[in-house]
Amino acid sequence: MKKNRALPTVFVFLASAIWGATFVTQKLAGIHIGSFTYNGVRFALGGVSLLPIIFLMEKTDGEKRRYTLKAGLIGGVVLFIASNLQQFGIVMSRSSTSASEAGFITGLYTVFTPIIGIAFGRKTHSLTWVSAILAFCGLSLICVGPGGLSSIQFSDLYLVLGAVFWAVHILLIDRYAHTVSPFRFTAVQFAVSSVLSIVAAASFEEVTIQGLQNAVFPIIFGGVIACGASYVFQILGQRNVAPAKAAIIFSLEALFASISEAVWFGEMMTLQKYIGGAVIFAGILLSQAPIKRKGIKDG
Repeated sequence: MKKNRALPTVFVFLASAIWGATFVTQKLAGIHIGSFTYNGVRFALGGVSLLPIIFLMEKTDGEKRRYTLKAGLIGGVVLFIASNLQQFGIVMSRSSTSASEAGFITGLYTVFTPIIGIAFGRKTHSLTWVSAILAFCGLSLICVGPGGLSSIQFSDLYLVLGAVFWAVHILLIDRYAHTVSPFRFTAVQFAVSSVLSIVAAASFEEVTIQGLQNAVFPIIFGGVIACGASYVFQILGQRNVAPAKAAIIFSLEALFASISEAVWFGEMMTLQKYIGGAVIFAGILLSQAPIKRKGIKDG
């Protein structure tokens, strides 16, 4: 039935839209609480929100649980690094449109993934390098202002480095995806990232009840919706959507971030930055282009 074929694509779009909107809530959270505090609490909520699903849907044996735990520990450390680098970049930005820019810069993980994959023995094709050049040109348009290289902000560097770790995280998930219990794996990741973030918050940030109360909406949205619900949508969608198509839809989170910020704050990027975002997006699309080799279609 057409409805059944269309629904998985709708789920993937919903996940992408939620992730895009999350850039705005991350910006809101940064006004009231530190990056480690925000990620510590929201990942805790995300893990708790998955417990009913794990109880109802995932019945696994002891060996698979142990392997899932091991994989989740590794993934959680990478998630901790990637998510906090991203939050640092959003909070530290002096730009009024940091959420939009963060969305486009973070989208570079789609280009970084096949490049970093070479170190894991994965093959790539020439279009990957063309897409990387396009992404670099787009990044330059977003990050380099009238002042030249001196206008590049540390926040942009944090976001780029965060995109690298998001790419590593994707490769780890790809490695473990078919051998772990997916919801249990994600819950372990959230738990690990939450604990590490809370420890870091206790060490480097001032955590106050008032700050947490002021940030309650972005915390709940980032934890229950962005971590819990969006992951369910991702799983339900990717069961019946081709990986290359899903990757392209997920890359739309940058566009959703820009739309969300325009609606929420009434703020827009400059024309140069929008052009840069469009060039990055072109590189993302090109990195997912199917290539035919010897009659076999990749992706």
